[in-house]
Amino acid sequence: MFSFDPYSPAVDADPFPYYRRLRDEHPCLWSPEAQMWVLSRYADIVSAGQDWQTYSSASGNLMTELPNRAGATLGTTDPPRHDRLRALIQSAFMKRNLESLGGPIRAIARQAAEELRGSRSFDFKDFSAKFTVRVLMAALGLPSGDEAIVDEQTVREKAVLMVQSDPHTRTKGPEHLAAYNWMQDYAGKVIAMRRAAPRNDLISNFAQAEIDGDRLDEREVLLTTTTLIMAGVESLGGFMMMFALNLADHPQARQAVVGNPALLPDAIEESLRFNTSAQRFRRRLMKDVTLHGQTMKAGDFVCLAYGSGNRDERQYPNPDLYDIARKPRGHLGFGGGVHACLGTAIARLGVKIAFEEFHKVFPDYGRVAEQLAWMPSSTFRSPLVLDLAVR
Repeated sequence: MFSFDPYSPAVDADPFPYYRRLRDEHPCLWSPEAQMWVLSRYADIVSAGQDWQTYSSASGNLMTELPNRAGATLGTTDPPRHDRLRALIQSAFMKRNLESLGGPIRAIARQAAEELRGSRSFDFKDFSAKFTVRVLMAALGLPSGDEAIVDEQTVREKAVLMVQSDPHTRTKGPEHLAAYNWMQDYAGKVIAMRRAAPRNDLISNFAQAEIDGDRLDEREVLLTTTTLIMAGVESLGGFMMMFALNLADHPQARQAVVGNPALLPDAIEESLRFNTSAQRFRRRLMKDVTLHGQTMKAGDFVCLAYGSGNRDERQYPNPDLYDIARKPRGHLGFGGGVHACLGTAIARLGVKIAFEEFHKVFPDYGRVAEQLAWMPSSTFRSPLVLDLAVR
């Protein structure tokens, strides 16, 4: 009998055969391991993402949620509270001119690539981790240099632990919860610093964001900052790892973008469809729903398998083909509906610039290991190590 366990190392390693069986045979499946329903077809996932009145995020959106986070972040609220938060956070983003970040992002990418110059092989994470954390520090306003509270490696390690889960207990383990508590303490210290001496950065803007007299409260500022650090480090870093993996495994696509960097935006969109790091998020049903002959009850949790929807042949012809000329409109690499990722513009810009600079130093590379070790996470997917050989 077929079952789908999102905590399984086998699913981490290669979820796509499982997704195909889900879509073809069990498009609305109860997973006893996860204790939730799984929706795997593109149309069903898009419909659920748009119907927030039925598929609520207010109980948390991570497959294994972190304590006290639900109800205080964009991903864990429904309208009208979500609309209020989004407007306030969007106003903070708008004050941080995206174009002004282009130069600093390029300088960070160039330095991270130069630090690896001359290497014949290396873990791509040595580039992506430095890049993502340093960009995050610049954009959010995390203390660095002489002002630093901790080193950038520690920030990354804690952020990565936060998104992981224990595949045996199917819960957050003590190390994951300790990392979350550490990150909240760290974020609290940074917020206090920026309140005392505001700067032109996102954390300063969050603390001061106001629309018609409405402001983010202390918990919202703290947990939004904590979530952005987690997402900025792991979601962006994880996607960069997946993009590098796709290019390493598809030399024609890599040669095309190296020869013509103007193709990078299309390659990024196809990678977000083909192999997104954001694989699965959850919702809670507010009323009974009957779908594909199954009745899901009010109060049940539902998994929206974005990674499966992106490979649904009902939406994308030849979905298992990596084609950078595809232009996959409507892909779910950044989620969808009211909870589409707010940081898509900076993520796209950052990845484009990062690979432009990386390819100037390393235009030709391939994967070393045939088998990869994957991060244990019920929500996100990326390799723990991606060793590349320079040719």
